[in-house]
Amino acid sequence: MDLAIMGTGTVGSSVAELASEYGHTVTAMANVESGAIDADGVDVAAALDRQRTDGMAHLGDADPDDLLAAEYDALIEVTPVTLGDAQPGFNHIEAALQQDNHVVLANKGPMAERYADVRALERQSEGSVRFEATVAGAIPVLSTIEDYGPGTMTAVRGILNGTANFILSRMAAEGLDYEHVLAEAQDLGVAETDPSFDVEGTDAALKCVILANVLAQGDREYTLADATVEGIKDVPGSALELAREDGRTIRLIGEVADGEVRVGPRLVPEHSELAVTGTTNIVQLETENAGRLNLSGRGAGGPETATAILSDVGRLE
Repeated sequence: MDLAIMGTGTVGSSVAELASEYGHTVTAMANVESGAIDADGVDVAAALDRQRTDGMAHLGDADPDDLLAAEYDALIEVTPVTLGDAQPGFNHIEAALQQDNHVVLANKGPMAERYADVRALERQSEGSVRFEATVAGAIPVLSTIEDYGPGTMTAVRGILNGTANFILSRMAAEGLDYEHVLAEAQDLGVAETDPSFDVEGTDAALKCVILANVLAQGDREYTLADATVEGIKDVPGSALELAREDGRTIRLIGEVADGEVRVGPRLVPEHSELAVTGTTNIVQLETENAGRLNLSGRGAGGPETATAILSDVGRLE
């Protein structure tokens, strides 16, 4: 399948580098400043080397806007998440679907903030929209829900942000305070320079909103405004110490249940499935007929998220 990649950051670059291993050809790729387009296949290694050494303006000679009109079968949309109108990601989706091309997303914004609009565009197109990579990186959460049937799921909960989980698990294990562990996480590259999206619970909430939309099957549309969200900045080390004395710990848990979306610090048994450490994510699916399913693994990272994207591409063939 021919792929056009909009966004050449960590994830988009990984998709471009791995595409050929999955039998696909990158015919176009672009960042905010430049693009590389070749109907016979872009020289991915050369383009990314130019971007790394000379800057984003040197990815290629094409204008980024030209990518959407190029020849491709599936648009890979991996631009940064934006809230509200979810632009420019939503416009990219619209342009691809209007040309009857497929869309595969890692960008959470459109599916969390404009789910109904995306689905309406999809219904009018010969193309399909897939978005496994918007929830929990490499963990096949959405495909599992799809296989079992959204109507058989009674609740979803889990740890959906590796940065917050790293901080809380380090605080618990070492008796350190929040600010100390945050600085450590930033030094290690686990946390961004501005970590607010992760530590305030927004990232986990967006993923839960997407899950809520999938489970609702069109009966209701959820956005971030429908979620009750609390972050981890105010969790003191003393609270983790008291929890440990009682055989428990604290994790940032996202949950979709009874028509509600909630994210916040929760007490969990110290040796339970939800007490994963480091940057590991875990999602629990409560089903009507198969009991509880636990899915865990790497919830972020370039090759990890690219794997989820390319798995979605494979489902389109």
